Amino acid sequence: MNSVAQLKRIFDDSHTQSFRKKVVPALSAGLTSGLGLLVAQVAFASFIFSGPLAAYSSQGVGLILFGNFAGCLLVALLSGYRGAIAGLSPALVIIMATVVTSINSQGHELFVTASFALMISAVLTGICCFVVGRYRLTSLVRFIPFPVSCGFIAGIGGMVCLAALSLVGAQLNLGSIHENFKLLVLVKWLPGVLFGAALYILIKRFRTATILPVGFFLVIGAYHLVLSVLGISREEAQAADLLLLSTLEGNLWPVLQFSDLFVVNWAAIMEQIPGLLTLVLIAQICVILNIAGLELSVNRELDWDREFKSVGFASMAAGVGGGTVATLIVPSSYRSMLLGATTRLTGVIAALVIAVALLFGDRTLEFVPKTLISGILVFAGLGMLDEGFVRSYKRLPWTEFGVVLLIFFGIIFLGLIEGVAIGMLTTLVLFAIRLSRVGSLEVCSTAKQHASSKVRTAPERAILHSEGDRVCIFKLNGYIFFGSVVSLVDELKANLQRSTRPVCLLLDFGSVTGFDYSAVSALSRFLQRAYASSLVLVLSQISASMKTGLRDSLPRPVFESLKFEESFDSALERCEDTAIKEWNTDTSAATQARLTTVLEQSADELELYLNRQIQFETLMDQLEPWLSRAEYEAGETLIGPNADTVGLQFLVSGRSSAYDESGIRVSQFSPGDSLWTDAGDSRKLNIVLADEACQTKILSPENRTWLEQSDTDLALNLYRYLFREYFKSQPQGR
Repeated sequence: MNSVAQLKRIFDDSHTQSFRKKVVPALSAGLTSGLGLLVAQVAFASFIFSGPLAAYSSQGVGLILFGNFAGCLLVALLSGYRGAIAGLSPALVIIMATVVTSINSQGHELFVTASFALMISAVLTGICCFVVGRYRLTSLVRFIPFPVSCGFIAGIGGMVCLAALSLVGAQLNLGSIHENFKLLVLVKWLPGVLFGAALYILIKRFRTATILPVGFFLVIGAYHLVLSVLGISREEAQAADLLLLSTLEGNLWPVLQFSDLFVVNWAAIMEQIPGLLTLVLIAQICVILNIAGLELSVNRELDWDREFKSVGFASMAAGVGGGTVATLIVPSSYRSMLLGATTRLTGVIAALVIAVALLFGDRTLEFVPKTLISGILVFAGLGMLDEGFVRSYKRLPWTEFGVVLLIFFGIIFLGLIEGVAIGMLTTLVLFAIRLSRVGSLEVCSTAKQHASSKVRTAPERAILHSEGDRVCIFKLNGYIFFGSVVSLVDELKANLQRSTRPVCLLLDFGSVTGFDYSAVSALSRFLQRAYASSLVLVLSQISASMKTGLRDSLPRPVFESLKFEESFDSALERCEDTAIKEWNTDTSAATQARLTTVLEQSADELELYLNRQIQFETLMDQLEPWLSRAEYEAGETLIGPNADTVGLQFLVSGRSSAYDESGIRVSQFSPGDSLWTDAGDSRKLNIVLADEACQTKILSPENRTWLEQSDTDLALNLYRYLFREYFKSQPQGR
C-alpha cells in the first residue's frame, strides 16, 4: 500500500513538474503575445477601414481579427518552429489601405467589395506561398539583397508613421505643416506620437511584451479620466472624433453573409488587379523577411519550404473564412523561446485570445481613443525604422547603406513600388560592377593531397596519409555575395555529413576580393553549426573587415573558438597538428585497427630516411676537405641580406625555415637538406632563419669550382644528390 501511494506521489510530482515546465510558460507567452497582437491588429484595422470606410470600422476590425485568429492558429499547428506566432504584418497595412480606398464604390457595396478584395489577396498569397513551399522553390525567392530588404522595411516604417499622423487629422503637405501646431489639431496627434515613442523606448529598454497591453489599457483609463475631469461625455468625445465608434449591433464575426456575394462590385475589383498583385508581391516579401528574421533571432536554421507551406495554408484559410493575410511575427515568436515556451500550445493560446475578442469585444471599441490607435501605428513604424534604417547603418558599408537611403526616400516621396524598383536597379548596377571581379569557389580537397611546408617525422607522415581525409580544405575566390555564398555553405555542410567524420576544416580567404553582409550572416550560421559539431575551424588570410563581421555576428564562445592564421601554410600546419593529435588521443577499436597499417608505412618511410642519411653522411665524409663549418642560434640568419655565409650549405643538425618577401614561411629544412643562394630556379631563397640551434657545412663557390675541375666523380655524386633532393621537394602530393 505504501508503495502504491509512493508511486502515485511520484506520478503527481512529475506531472506537476511537466505542467510547470511546459504549460505555464506557454500560458504566459501565449496570453502576452495574444494581447499584444490584439491591440496592434485593432489599430491596423482601424486605419485600413478609415476614411470612406469609417462607417464599417467595427466590421473591418472583425475581418482583420479573424484573419489573425486563423493565421495564428494554423501557423502554430503547422510551422516547423514550435512557438510560432502569426498575424498581419505592419508592412502590409499601407498597401491594403491604398487598395480598399481606391475602389470605385460607396456605402455597403464599398465595404463588401473591399472585404472581398482583401480576401482574394489573402487566398492568392496563400496559393503562392504553398506552391513555393510544395515545389521547393524557396532557393529562388529567399535571397533578397540585404540593403533592399532594409530599405523596404525603413520605407514602410516611414509611411506607417506618416499614416498615423494623417489618421488623426495632421496635415502632411509642406505648405500646411504649420496648421498642425494649432491647439485643436495638436491635441489630436501629439498624444499619439508621445505614446508611440514612449512605448517603443520602454519595450526596447526593458524587452518585455507586457508593456504593450498594459500601457494600452492604462492610457485608455487615463484618457477617459481626463475627459471626465474636463466634463466631456463619451458621446461628445465621439462626436469630436476623439473615440472610435462601434458600427455593429452583434459580434465582430462573421461580418459577411452569403448574400453579400451579389453585392460585390466585381468590375471595381478587376480595376484593382494591379494593386492586388502588388499586395501579393509585398506579402511574399514580408514572408521571406520574417522567416529570415526569425531564423536569425532564434539562431537556428528553419525549413523554409515547410514555413512557406504553413503560411500558405494559414492565408488561404483566413481568406476563405473572411479574413486577411497572415505572416510570422518575429518579436512574438522569438519571445516564445526566451520564455521557454517553444511549444505549439503558445500559438494556440494567442489565437484563442483573438477568438475571445471576436466573440465579445465589439462594444469595448467605443472606449478606445483614436489618438491611441495613432500611437500604436507610430510604435510599429518606429520599430521598422530602427530595424531597417538605424541598425543597417551600423552593419553596412557606405555603398550598401546608400542603397537603403535611396529606397527609403524613394518610397516616401515616389511610392512603394517605385522606391523598391529604384533600389533594385541600383543594387543590380553595383552587382554588375562586383560581378566583373567575381571568381569561382575552388574546393581544395583534403590534407591527404596537400601538405604544409613543415618537416614531419615518418610516423606523422604516415598518420596524415591515413587520416588526411579528415581535414577538409577550401579556398575561396572572388567576391562572396548573397547568391554565391549559398553554394559555398551547401558544400561545407555536405562535408560535415560525410561517412568519415571531419576533425578540422580550413577556409582560406587569400583570394577573396570582398563580401556583403549576407555572406557574413550565412557563414556565421554555418560556423555555429560546425562549432556545435565539435569541429576545429581554421581561417587563413582573412581580412580585418570580415573578421569584424564574424565577431559581431557570432556568439562570443563560437568566435573565440575560431583559429586565425596569417598564411595558408600555417593554417594547414595547424590542421595537420589537429589531425595528428586526434589520432594519438583516439583509443577506439577502429583507430587501434589502423595502427598496424600506420606502423608499416612508418617502417617504409624510416627505411628510406635511413638510406638517405647514409648517403648524406657518406657524401659529407667525401667532401670534408672542401667544407667549412658554421653554427647558428635560434632566430639567426642562414641565408639573407644580413648573412655572412655565401655558397652551398648542408644542414647537419637542427631545423630552419625559408620565408618569402612578405614574411610567410614557404618551406622548412631538416638535417640532410641543402640550402643555396645561387640556384637560379624556384629554390632560390630570399631568407632562411634558424628555428632552433643549427649546424651547417658550407661549400664555397671557389671550392665547388675546384672540385668540378679536380674530382669529377665526386662532383657528379654531389650534383646527383642535389638533383634527387630537388625533385623530391617539388609539390606532388603525399
